[in-house]
Amino acid sequence: MNLLEANHLKKYFATQKAVDDISFSIEAGSIFGLLGPNGAGKTTLLRMITGIFYPDEGSIFFEGKAFDPTKDLAKIGYMPEERGLYKKMKIGEQALYLAQLRGLSKSEAMAGIKKWFEKLEMQSWWNKKVEDLSKGMSQKLQFVTTVLHQPKLIILDEPFSGLDPVNSNIIKDEIYNLARGGATIIFSTHRMEQVEEICDHIILVNKGQKILDGSVKNVKQQFKQHLFRIGFESEANGPISSAFEVIKNNPDHSLTVRINEGHSPNDVLHHFLQQGDSIISFNEILPSLNDIFIQLVEGTAPSRQFQRANGEW
Repeated sequence: MNLLEANHLKKYFATQKAVDDISFSIEAGSIFGLLGPNGAGKTTLLRMITGIFYPDEGSIFFEGKAFDPTKDLAKIGYMPEERGLYKKMKIGEQALYLAQLRGLSKSEAMAGIKKWFEKLEMQSWWNKKVEDLSKGMSQKLQFVTTVLHQPKLIILDEPFSGLDPVNSNIIKDEIYNLARGGATIIFSTHRMEQVEEICDHIILVNKGQKILDGSVKNVKQQFKQHLFRIGFESEANGPISSAFEVIKNNPDHSLTVRINEGHSPNDVLHHFLQQGDSIISFNEILPSLNDIFIQLVEGTAPSRQFQRANGEW
């Protein structure tokens, strides 16, 4: 079942098409990646989903019904890239205030704050002011205030900005936990390595248009270049065959090869086994989402893209 559906959304600012006929659906309980370079239209899309902007054309459905901000916003948690915290306010009071704005009673809010502050090791922050926090600490507080009211849809716009690797992993684990608990998460970023780890399904937008839509697994399969890395006990004996071309002879007694059209991995294995080479590993090299992102957004040729990503030129 889809929690959210966007149909043919369009949004214009003066003569600029910020969002130009974008449609997608998000399955309940999934982690959905909204990707694109800066200025691609991601934030405008999120602002339409949260009722901040109204689409000029198109429609949004939430839980199978036309999206109604007056009723549905209570079920959404939105963490914008531009942080919205009160700098002079104490952290504990701010978390309590924002939770009550979301409809929680004081006792419910206090219980939720205590749980999250303990999880994220924020217990000693209660009387600190936001202006005294580092960017990473502010990020953790913003995350807590976004999820305190247990929303069905959680929208995170660049949630790891300013976080060190340890705190990034903590927040990543909590995102997984929220999804396992039934929450649906939209994760918006231009950092592809995070998406590859976290997301089930992605769309890529560029210049206001959707240019890619699919599961992470299927997208990587769609853009594979038939590249394999073959490891040997010792240097391979004259790897010449019509079944493949050698892309790189690696220093660890492995070869990076591209299988030629009309041939299969079995043909490659057969070639080396016939030559008496001892194979210890045989792995397909799939492109990273970062490779695919650059290829689609910048129009980089696949072969050169692979070489650049792997430091081969």
